[in-house]
Amino acid sequence: MLAAPLVILSMQEVVQLIHARTLAPRVLTTSAILVASLILAGCSSNPAPAPGASNDAGTPVSGGTLVYASGDAEPSCLDPHVGGNYPQALASSQYLETLYTKDEQGELIPWLASDSTVSEDGLTRTVKIREGIKFTDGTALDAQAVIANFKHLLDPATASSTGYLALGKIKDMKAADSSTLELTLSTPDNSLLESFSMPWVAIQSPEALKRTQEENCVAPVGTGPFKVESWKKQDSVNLVRNADYVRPVANPEHEGPAYLEGITWRFIPEAATRYAALQAGEVQIIDNAQPDTIAAAVKNDTIKHLDAPRPGASNRIELNSSKAPFDDQRVREAFIHAVDVNAGVESLFFNTTKRSYSPLSSVEPLGYSDESLFGFDPAKAAELLDAAGWNERDADGYRTKDGKRLSLTFPVSTSQSVPAEQSLFEQLQATAKESGFEIKINLLDLSSWYGALAEHNYNLVSAPYTKVGPSVLSILFHSASTVPAPSGYFANLSQVKNPELDTLLETAGATKDEAERKDLYAKAQKLVLEGYYLLPLYDQQNHFLYSSKTQGIGATTAVASPVFFDTWLSK
Repeated sequence: MLAAPLVILSMQEVVQLIHARTLAPRVLTTSAILVASLILAGCSSNPAPAPGASNDAGTPVSGGTLVYASGDAEPSCLDPHVGGNYPQALASSQYLETLYTKDEQGELIPWLASDSTVSEDGLTRTVKIREGIKFTDGTALDAQAVIANFKHLLDPATASSTGYLALGKIKDMKAADSSTLELTLSTPDNSLLESFSMPWVAIQSPEALKRTQEENCVAPVGTGPFKVESWKKQDSVNLVRNADYVRPVANPEHEGPAYLEGITWRFIPEAATRYAALQAGEVQIIDNAQPDTIAAAVKNDTIKHLDAPRPGASNRIELNSSKAPFDDQRVREAFIHAVDVNAGVESLFFNTTKRSYSPLSSVEPLGYSDESLFGFDPAKAAELLDAAGWNERDADGYRTKDGKRLSLTFPVSTSQSVPAEQSLFEQLQATAKESGFEIKINLLDLSSWYGALAEHNYNLVSAPYTKVGPSVLSILFHSASTVPAPSGYFANLSQVKNPELDTLLETAGATKDEAERKDLYAKAQKLVLEGYYLLPLYDQQNHFLYSSKTQGIGATTAVASPVFFDTWLSK
């Protein structure tokens, strides 16, 4: 789906805060059905249990502190409005809530909002805000509070990426009354409610937002079941229970505040150390679990596995079409046929993922897939490279043209690519060499990685982007997305500039006809795939391992980040 300044930062510091791990329409039923579905789901900030979630038996008990160990890069700001990356979503889902979410069936439903309507021309969106809800600083939630949040997201000084792009079509906003928000749009946006379900557009206290960005980054104030107590940087964030928490939609199975007294959110970059801490009982849940570890853990009764695929884009390698050699479609296609992705996935991922042939995640109903385009075919690669003029080989076996080697720069973020994925890239490097491609893999920390992208110093890049719904395609492939957001990040990393594609994406994002929307997004994905602008790999990896003594694990937000309102610790 793609951290940023505290006050004033350099471009490199800005881009490191961008979405690091960075939206299928649904028809809303009656309010009665909505409430019933929420109660049945036993929802939290987002009621949806992820695939593979367990339904634990036993009577919940209150008390105790959950220790969560993250392998993601530590956020530079706990406010997900700033930048907007996945590590921010993971943490902020515990203390911030969204206007909309998704239920157990994946249906888009109101949460801090109670309802929404849109005008016939699609240019006015009216959102009803639930009454009686307060932020943890005592400020009341109302329409003006939401306006303050949207202004914060759209203010270039905030340096937002994900949230800024999600709200980009909002032209004006006003409170018709304390609970009624009226939004005027520049063009119709059928993905706006999907955007409202993301943690990067979560609602914070308007009073807290008046503080300096540095102050708000350290301790954002929300309406969620937990609140930020302290942050010891390069170590952990301490969250404590919001004793006054009331769910926006009641659930008789769990009334009142969270069961847990608090959560200690630790940052442990090394995968083996995280898993050892889980085995020793020092932590109760870890993210970024490695495929071999998952395969071993599922055989162990004391450890359980939560597989929560993210929405939005698939994990993929994008080919920079704005410069040589990938400005030639024949070379892009040749590269696709020169790498053996399937062999690497089979050998390295222990059946924890499946190969993708789509720009979109498997959880997106409007994804379009075409396996026939991505076969490993060195003979076809050779034919294409010969036709493109890369028909000589140097002493090292790499193809050349006019004395220049067919060389590709591939910066890889060690914070975003798990070791198994880095090994996959090395396997692709080896098979590509047989066809004459040189791939220079540069393993970089997150800041340096974003710096390489900002300088366009790449031919290949793997940059997952999480957003709810197929409108993520516009962020990734519309020509307008080659221009950086205020955070400094541009999401169209393949540098596609295709007027036909732009028109398809614009029309798909504006239509009210669901069949037309599906058809248009399919055509757009077909153009992207057949243009060989990307190499799909698999769903964005989102695996969690947790102790069997940790009960009530499974509920996630709309972007598949776990929420721990229902979680409790058994003896």
